[in-house]
Amino acid sequence: MSEGKYGKILTIILGIVVIAVLILLGFLGYDVYRKKTIDKDTSKALDDFDTALNSVARNDIVKNVEIPEIDTKPTENTTTTGGSSSGNTNKVQHNGYNVEGKIQIPAINLQYPILEKVTPSSIETAVAILYSENGLNQPGNTVISGHNYRNGSFFGNNDKLKLGDKVYITDNSGTKLKYNIYNIYETSPDDGDFIMRETNGKREISLQTCTDNSKGRLIIWAVEE
Repeated sequence: MSEGKYGKILTIILGIVVIAVLILLGFLGYDVYRKKTIDKDTSKALDDFDTALNSVARNDIVKNVEIPEIDTKPTENTTTTGGSSSGNTNKVQHNGYNVEGKIQIPAINLQYPILEKVTPSSIETAVAILYSENGLNQPGNTVISGHNYRNGSFFGNNDKLKLGDKVYITDNSGTKLKYNIYNIYETSPDDGDFIMRETNGKREISLQTCTDNSKGRLIIWAVEE
């Protein structure tokens, strides 16, 4: 091969590498921008939710537990498919959806509002209730779904959770409950056995998200402690 042809091939290869690097940097930059945007929007929703709770009479609060301090504050608005879990009428909305509560997981610095139902648009902006037997923080199972984003937003870090980690759910009455994670597993996208499952009268939640390769589902069960 002549020197001229060899030089042209190297130039083409270098050009391809440069383009690939620029595309990768573009994706990474977009992820950072999107995470900042999500954090800003959800922080506002959480602030509004907390403000609304301040108007709830203290004698309406069933239980209030302290939680460890969370360093970051990504947030989103929440509601349950089974309707409100309390008589609080000061409903907060986030991008057109009612906020039914908030979820906090200190082990992964997660804090988001919970939206009332899962739709393509609701889970682009927060986590949301896929199913609730009797309402958030009520006896039975409540399934909360969230995307698994590469930037760690929503349930992107759920694969780092371990048995015994705590999940805190606050509903729109001001009731705050602590749940203990006792089951973590992966399953196929068409497996829905975890949704309408028997809890024997206990308050339980199930967290659902995609696996990193999007070919399966990561499911986490937690029971009130």
